Parts: sequence; structure tokens; C-alpha cells
Amino acid sequence: MSSSFSRRKAIHSRGWRNHSSVTEFILLGFSRNPRTNWILFFLFLFLFLYVFTVLGNGLIVTLIRVDARLHTPVYFFLSILSLLDLSYATTTVPQMLVHLVSKNKTISYVGCVVQMYVFLTLGITETWIFAAMAYDRYVAICYPLHYRFKMSQTLCVLLAVSSALCGLSCALVYTVFAMNLPYCGPNEINHFFCEIPAVLKLACADTSLSDQVDFILGFILLLIPLSLILASYVRIFMAIPKIRSTQGKIKAFSTCALHITVVTMFCIPCMVMYMRPGSEASPEDDKKLALFYNVISAFLNPIIYSLQNKDVKRAFLKLVENE
Repeated sequence: MSSSFSRRKAIHSRGWRNHSSVTEFILLGFSRNPRTNWILFFLFLFLFLYVFTVLGNGLIVTLIRVDARLHTPVYFFLSILSLLDLSYATTTVPQMLVHLVSKNKTISYVGCVVQMYVFLTLGITETWIFAAMAYDRYVAICYPLHYRFKMSQTLCVLLAVSSALCGLSCALVYTVFAMNLPYCGPNEINHFFCEIPAVLKLACADTSLSDQVDFILGFILLLIPLSLILASYVRIFMAIPKIRSTQGKIKAFSTCALHITVVTMFCIPCMVMYMRPGSEASPEDDKKLALFYNVISAFLNPIIYSLQNKDVKRAFLKLVENE
């Protein structure tokens, strides 16, 4: 490790300022063993992890669009969440599947930058959409008589656009700080896609500033939305006992439990990944965490939201009958 640091320091001192001699990266993926990669490929393909993610989230978006009864704020945000999950997985999984069965596991420098930026944009946007969904539930349960007025179409669009703008701008800061560092070789990324913590390990310069930026942005982009979500649900759980009907209490609690489950599956692994020091990161643990919040979470979301949701089930049956 000391020799690696000395090499990077020597390269940096010879004038590698903001210059990268690397034109492409090699994504090592999960294993160097071809047999293991084929097993992983068929596991992903035949258990429908990616296919079901696309079909499940695509179906939710379609149902919400075609069924007028689902044109409400809660389903507006759910449709955005499904679009983000679909896009999130598509940014990384198709390439991962190709690399599992291909000898060529390279990605161009520009392609790596683009993948990193799109992935971060979608992820950051999703955290703020979670906060918007929590606020929607807070208004619906704590102020049911004023729900339509408080959660107007204008406010919903504003929350969605603000989330997207936050994602676009903060992802740009993340990406610029990461890719402004010199990359002089080696060019092997011990990951299945270009994620910042894995890429930074290849920089032939001091990455302490980038680590600090990662922590600060991680604090802003994860802890602040989580704090808003927590505040919303504290108020919600205080209000649930005041609901008179038992059915109303059960419905409010189950809706909140679903949302908390989805938020936990996505945000906790992200916090571990982006808010710990780079020196403490294990490549194998990072790949498992990324797989969970990138693929597994997107795969499970349609199941979680549809199995316990009578409105979605009703819309699906209606769509099938019309066909």
C-alpha cells in the first residue's frame, strides 16, 4: 500500500496535473472466473431480476397513466419512483450482463464519466422523491380535509422538478471532483460499473478532498432527506391513534410501513457506501451494497407497492379485462 502511495505521489510530482493518460477502464465485475460469470448471468437472466425490474416498474407507470383513479399525488410520485428505478437499473445492469459473458470488459473514459453522472443523478433524485412521498403521506393522514388543497398539482410538479434539479446539479459536482483527478494507470476498476468510490481508488493523486466532498454531499443528499422523512413519520405515528376507524388506522400504518421499507432498502446501503472513508471500503462489500440498492431494491419495489395496494391491483385487473 505504501509503494502504491509513493508511486502516485511520484507521478503527481512529475506534473500529472488534471491529466489522465487512461483512455478506457476495465470493469472486473464479480469474478475473474468465466464459469462463475456464466452462472451469475443465468441467475440474473432466468430469475428475472432485470427483466422483472423493467416489466414491473414499467407496468406501474402504465397503470398510473391509463387509470384516471390513480391520478393522485401519491401515485404521481410512485410513477416517478418507478421510472427512476427502471432507469437506475438500466444504467448499469445491461452492461454488467454483457461483461459477465464477454471477454471484453472495457468501458471508455467518456462512457465511464457518463455512466457515473447518470447513475448519481437518478440516485440523488430518488432520495428527494422519497422525502416528497413522505410529505404527501404526512399531509394525507394529518390533514385529510385539506389534502387536495395542500397537495396541489402545482406543488407536486414543483417537488418533482426540484428533486430532479438537485440530482442534476449535485451529480455534476460529484462527477467533476472525481474525474478532475489524474488517472495514469492501472485502469482496472474492481466493480461492475463506474461508481465513484471504486474509480477514486485508481487516481494517482491525493483523494482526500474528493473524500471530503463525498462526505459533505452525502450528508446533504442522504441525511437531510432522511431527516425530513423521519420528521414526517413521527408526526404521522402521533396522528394515527387519533384516527377513529380501525380500518383507517390499519391502512395508514400499512402505507407508511411500505414506504419506510423501500426507503430503508435504498438509503441505508447508500449511506454506508458514500459516507465512510475510502480507506475503510472493501471492494467486495462495495459490490454487494451496490447490487442491493441498484438492482435488488428496484426489483422489489413493484412487488412491495403492488401486493399490498388494492388500487394498483384494481387498475391491473381493469387493464387485463379491457385487453
